[in-house]
Amino acid sequence: MRPEKREWTGEQDLFRARLDQIINMRHELVRLAGTIDWDWIDGEVSGCFSNEGRPGLLTRFMVGLLLLKYIYGLSDEEVCARWEFDPYWQYFTGEEFFAHAFPHERSGLSHWRKRIGGKLEAPLAESLRVAHATGALKPEDMARVTVDTTVQPKNVTHPTDAKLMLTAIEKLGALAKVNGVGLRQSYARLAKRAALMAGRYIHAKQFKRATRELKFLRTRLGRLIRDITRKIGDNEVLQKLFSVLLSKAIRIRWQNHNQRGPKLYSWHAPETECIGKGKAHKPYEFGTKVSIATTNRRCKGGQFVLHAKALAGNPFDGHTLAGVIEETQALTGRDIELIYVDKGYRGHKASKPLGVFISGQKRGVHGTIKRELKRRSAIEPVIGHLKSDGHLGRNYLKGRQGDHANAILSAVGYNLRLILRWLRLLLRMLLIAIRDVSSPPSTLMQAS
Repeated sequence: MRPEKREWTGEQDLFRARLDQIINMRHELVRLAGTIDWDWIDGEVSGCFSNEGRPGLLTRFMVGLLLLKYIYGLSDEEVCARWEFDPYWQYFTGEEFFAHAFPHERSGLSHWRKRIGGKLEAPLAESLRVAHATGALKPEDMARVTVDTTVQPKNVTHPTDAKLMLTAIEKLGALAKVNGVGLRQSYARLAKRAALMAGRYIHAKQFKRATRELKFLRTRLGRLIRDITRKIGDNEVLQKLFSVLLSKAIRIRWQNHNQRGPKLYSWHAPETECIGKGKAHKPYEFGTKVSIATTNRRCKGGQFVLHAKALAGNPFDGHTLAGVIEETQALTGRDIELIYVDKGYRGHKASKPLGVFISGQKRGVHGTIKRELKRRSAIEPVIGHLKSDGHLGRNYLKGRQGDHANAILSAVGYNLRLILRWLRLLLRMLLIAIRDVSSPPSTLMQAS
């Protein structure tokens, strides 16, 4: 059921302290909370709830927690723990009185994030509106954008054939033991030793011995798959229980590191993809490709992220440009005039009226366009901040929906960090101006 709205009473409480009496009301988080249109966000996500059942958790409380999590780069547990002793955070999430305990289950944050997964563009659009309302971003700044792609790594270990086959053997054996399926042999002890020796042989560049251990693992995994298939052949309940695990195990059994096409790189995150970005220090990354669009010029408040999207299936960069530009224009409400991209976007399918300029291009590049094309590389430090200060550097959320949510919320957190810095700067300038007016310079001559 749609969450209820909390109304502030404005009254005193004998046993509780009002937050607006114990915090600095000029603090940047307080000012940001007063600028965000919480009612608009509540209206946007209201369609994610049914009209029956128990009311959901308060929209401002849960959205505020998500924003704080991605502003400060914390986990779900850390943001809930800090909320208990930080009055500014409690005020930001809509509390009127100071609370000494977290009022909800921490798992509610995960459930709420999954529920509003299709409406996560609303906080990003609101962050751009707040930036415009505070003077950090102008509408004309969003007319010329820079687009680039990066990799959002999943929280998985480096995949090897030995690790994957060992995991498949262990998972199948554990599920068979729980459900009382008697196996001829589990191969748990032998498989563990074979995977260990395969890693040692590869490290020592003894590839023939490593191949022998991998063949041993592949043979034992095949035996285990056939044994389980025979034992559950007449039991439909067990067939449903083992269907997902057996399908993963069969894929791992037959794939090899030289094959082309889709592969399984992680047992618990099958959506993980192998992406090569041409980096010398990191030839391959395992995760999801993400498209980032930023303003080309540095605005008063900084270089804001206008659009972020996880791209499943590792598509060619150029084929994604048309969709990214269309979604960015819908998100910002402003038509884009010029787009600046790198050489990975050659062969793009963007419509003709849009001016797309590729790094290294010579034809038609002069004057202002030449200067702005030189600023294309300014998107790289933005991506670096998204990864180091936010959660784009390692995604802990599950599934394709988790990839999408982490990419968008990382962009929202980055924009709000810029806005908070802008609000601190404005407050500092205001205090300096007040000081200069209240204490005029002395008319006495300085000693020589």
